[in-house]
Amino acid sequence: MDAFLYLSLIPESLVVSMLPPAEFGTYLATGTKKRAREQAIYFEIEKDFQSDYFDLATAKQSCVPHPDGQPKHSIYVSTYRVLEHIPLEAMGSLWLATRDGRTLQLGQQSLPQQFEGKYHLYQELCPVHPLIASVLDPVKFCKFITNPNVSLYIPKICFVELELGGMAENPASARVEDLPYEHLDHVRDCLAELAAREKTTKTVNRIQPERTPFRCIKSGFFVGDGDTVLCYPFPSVEDMEKHHHDWWRSAALS
Repeated sequence: MDAFLYLSLIPESLVVSMLPPAEFGTYLATGTKKRAREQAIYFEIEKDFQSDYFDLATAKQSCVPHPDGQPKHSIYVSTYRVLEHIPLEAMGSLWLATRDGRTLQLGQQSLPQQFEGKYHLYQELCPVHPLIASVLDPVKFCKFITNPNVSLYIPKICFVELELGGMAENPASARVEDLPYEHLDHVRDCLAELAAREKTTKTVNRIQPERTPFRCIKSGFFVGDGDTVLCYPFPSVEDMEKHHHDWWRSAALS
């Protein structure tokens, strides 16, 4: 059996598994026994990825079938500073698993020429996970967060842009419907502060729960460092309903 390599974001970890991507997501979300179900977000990593930082050889040697022939589900290689030590060129598809184990594959695409909205809301996923309001578009935000010339920076980051509805243009008076964020008034206040004080970013929640409202994803997922930004666009609602109906329904109910 083949061994696959995954970068899981919840929590941050590098995992070797004999399960192919879709089955791996179902396993992460639902497990093999009755337990609390949870989302899973993970990257496929190129099979030929080599590293002096991770002990991949030992993990792959341990990734062998069980005595009854069942595939080995997971061997953890590392749970610390994983994203930082994986080159962007080694990252393949991004997978999203709902709480009931349905999976959606997102591929890399070229960065858009422009992004909609004057204001943005970002959920940082790895290696830290605050909720941030910003006037910076996803590319500028990524480069800002990973800029070593600022007092606080992260070498590499993965985040998702979330919907703001009408607040993306007018946070003070726009009507907002169907956004499930807790403390929505606080989100509005943070956006208004960006406008009033001419700030580029404002922390909405310092310790955001590691759970993404999939149905509120806007432009998609981004991962990058100071030089390069990878984009994993999220399908439109129309595309979801037409081509990924079961996943979309599960995401809406989760």
